[in-house]
Amino acid sequence: MPDPAARDAAEEASAFSHPAVPPDATAAYGEHPDQLVDFYAPRTGAGRAPLVVVLHGGAWRAPYDRRHISPFAGFLARRGFAVASVEYRRGPGLPHQDGTAPVAGRWPETFDDVAAALDAVPELAAAHLPRADPYRTVLTGHSAGGQLALWAAARHVLPAGSPWRLPAPPALRGVVALAPIGHFERARELDVCGGAVTQLLGGEETYDERAAAADPARLLPTGIATALVQGREDVVVPAEVADAFVEAAAKAGETVGLTLLEDVGHFPLIDPAADACAVVAEELAQLAF
Repeated sequence: MPDPAARDAAEEASAFSHPAVPPDATAAYGEHPDQLVDFYAPRTGAGRAPLVVVLHGGAWRAPYDRRHISPFAGFLARRGFAVASVEYRRGPGLPHQDGTAPVAGRWPETFDDVAAALDAVPELAAAHLPRADPYRTVLTGHSAGGQLALWAAARHVLPAGSPWRLPAPPALRGVVALAPIGHFERARELDVCGGAVTQLLGGEETYDERAAAADPARLLPTGIATALVQGREDVVVPAEVADAFVEAAAKAGETVGLTLLEDVGHFPLIDPAADACAVVAEELAQLAF
């Protein structure tokens, strides 16, 4: 049996070995330099194409931006999707007090940006991605981006008074979350990404109050078709986190699909060279086409 750490390192190296894929267009949804969306036109077919909105991962930390997921966006474009890849504000780039990694996320800016980007995408896509069909929009995200995707699909069930709350469900065909940090309590128990969940919400002092508006497992049911894709050998965001989200959904009366991939870790889900990436494309197609 391969060493889990060695497997993870090899899979990460493969996923990050692809050159960044330049977008066909980039548009701003705000004034901050990180408030951008990259657009990729479908490379196959004719006429209108389903729109996949992509939220990248990286533990909500500054060193990881949308460039690392651009090969995945390009892969989806070659599969016939129109793609909008969202950038958003992450941690400030300063090391956490334990000195092991940069701070994860910014409260409330990370959530401000995702909400603003999703609200702006239909109009921006109409201008910069004319083949995109806004009536066939699917949201996806990897890791921390998977959390943001699940959260964005649940804005209509946010607590009353939340500035991000929508009056009605978002116009989505569904969500495909890839190894998402979708259950904060289980992720904290497993110390996923070195305490990133607690950092995202500003520390222990503010965790409980903010988790009510940020933890996807607390924002159920949503009524939005939701599927998770998870590698069984994932040591970054273990499958137990996905299991906990699916269980929370079931308790709330909602069925969430879960595709567990054998002999797959965290990064093949966004690696165009991996079979797992093709599985992701098929999950998206099932909702979009």
